[in-house]
Amino acid sequence: MQDALPSQLPDQDIPTHPEEMKTSINLRVGNSISLQGSARITPAGIITVGLTVSAIAFAFGYLARSTPRCRTWR
Repeated sequence: MQDALPSQLPDQDIPTHPEEMKTSINLRVGNSISLQGSARITPAGIITVGLTVSAIAFAFGYLARSTPRCRTWR
């Protein structure tokens, strides 16, 4: 028996994570500009984003504190 190619599979929704959160936005500016966007994330993804942002903020804080202070001449 051969495996079915993706083009041969029936049209159906791909199963998603049960706790997945989804959002979408439609933005229209004037008559000629239309933007559409969507996003999805799981609770584990939110925690990962929070940890990443915290690590980046900590690194920038460390770098800002370690730079020499600028002194003005009088």
